[in-house]
Amino acid sequence: MVKRIKRIKKGIESLKKEIDEHFNKIEEDLKERNISRGMYHIKEVDKGLLKALEIKIDVLKIHDNSVQRYREKLEKLRKKINL
Repeated sequence: MVKRIKRIKKGIESLKKEIDEHFNKIEEDLKERNISRGMYHIKEVDKGLLKALEIKIDVLKIHDNSVQRYREKLEKLRKKINL
């Protein structure tokens, strides 16, 4: 059980790192005005990565508000793209 917990914690950190990389790519796409690629990264984060992060956090039953913070940041970026 301890190995599983360690593996899930590593997975959470890995997902957070990957989400941050996607946010950097979205910001680059905004600067370059590459809206379609930016929307791809938004969907990738929204549909896949945040859901996976949420599941891993639920499995460990820990209090981590990172999913909520990422969703808020994602909405801000989504609004910038739609302007």
